[in-house]
Amino acid sequence: MTADIEASIAATRFGLGARSGEIDAAKGDPRGYLLSQIAPKGAALARPDAPGTAVRLADLQAFNQLRKTARLEGDPKSDPVKMAQMGLREDAEGDFLARARLGAATNAAFAERWSLFWANHFTVSALKVVTAPLVGPFEDEVIRPHVFGRFEDMLVASSQHPAMLIYLDQAQSVGPDSFVAQRAAKNGRPPGLNENLAREIMELHTVGVDAGYSQADVTEFAKAMTGWSVGRGDHPEEPAGFMFRAAAHEPGGRAIMGRRYAEDGQAQARAVMKDLAASPHTAHHLAIKIGRHFVGDEPPARLTDRLARAYLGSGGQLNEVAKALVTSPEAWATDPAKFKTPYEFLVSSWRAAGLTPDDTGAIVRVMTVMGQKPFCAPSPKGWPEEAETWAAPDAIVKRMAWSEDFAAKSASQQDPMVLAQNALGARLTPAAAKAISRAETRAEGFSILLMSPEFQRR
Repeated sequence: MTADIEASIAATRFGLGARSGEIDAAKGDPRGYLLSQIAPKGAALARPDAPGTAVRLADLQAFNQLRKTARLEGDPKSDPVKMAQMGLREDAEGDFLARARLGAATNAAFAERWSLFWANHFTVSALKVVTAPLVGPFEDEVIRPHVFGRFEDMLVASSQHPAMLIYLDQAQSVGPDSFVAQRAAKNGRPPGLNENLAREIMELHTVGVDAGYSQADVTEFAKAMTGWSVGRGDHPEEPAGFMFRAAAHEPGGRAIMGRRYAEDGQAQARAVMKDLAASPHTAHHLAIKIGRHFVGDEPPARLTDRLARAYLGSGGQLNEVAKALVTSPEAWATDPAKFKTPYEFLVSSWRAAGLTPDDTGAIVRVMTVMGQKPFCAPSPKGWPEEAETWAAPDAIVKRMAWSEDFAAKSASQQDPMVLAQNALGARLTPAAAKAISRAETRAEGFSILLMSPEFQRR
């Protein structure tokens, strides 16, 4: 029975919900089943054939030019501007559909969940129209290739990607004593230092708010990061993508969290990130977040200590942290403590039904109604993990309405008891099985499965 339960946990807690046959595939060696998905090359790309960041930046440049022209002509909401904006949103929606289809069909669901965790950790939100078409490329170019590599590499890659630089306004940050600032001051238009990215790297991405850094440390780090910007791609010497603008960099040495960093241009901020990535505070911060995502809103201290040791002992190798998670006894507790987010609920439902989504508009509508609009986390903190956010009575009613509609469209030819056994395995309780078996129709039985406590939790 233990092997059966652990196979179910492997698919439903570490993965994205079981597809037909997945629990059986994990029964022989549940931990080995998950460990086999930890690959040096990273996780599968959601949209490998999609245009990359350079193409999306060109589209954004064209949109910005249209908008500028429309403002000058006194018609900021002209049809060309609306059409261009719609095109940017359609790019983002296509990226999200590709990600959802991958989640619904993948045979490496642990690798996919691990990728989703890191995408949320390094959140770039599409709330801004200028970042919407860059979120998908950001995940495919920054997150997925690095999820089983060094954390430091993913940290630097995320901080240099145009999506993050634009989202947190780093691209316009200028050192107060830089050449650009001095020249602009003569014209009465001095630009400013922006601390957004520096603050979020420290507070959210690395050491966390309990690390004891000061506002002065944030300001100094922001000065070190000046010059990290985005090339527009409209000149051979300014390719589309990350660009270091030396003229905007604040000259001089920096003192950050008790360490000194000599003036070294672009490499100065890079040196700060290296130390932040190696900090025990970062190991602890990441361990808490990983434990909260995979195991419980209040993760066991033994688990988080083990994850932090794996991080520090390996020099921040995320494959070693993933292995420590999979092999930790605390991660295999039989009682499911995590309540699914709307996205997790939809993906696990598609997997249970053996379907992949194909209607972008429908996904956007239902996820927006459920409070998790695609690619639109409300802040750089990303989507919350705690059950209290997603398990409110009104949210449950919305899930029920969707479940009934989805079941009616997808389950007419499938035995709901077979679907339940495939989806939950040994986690299917007698009470849930009885309720499903007593349903008057197959669609009703499937909707009962989807709304059962066993399915809603992982």
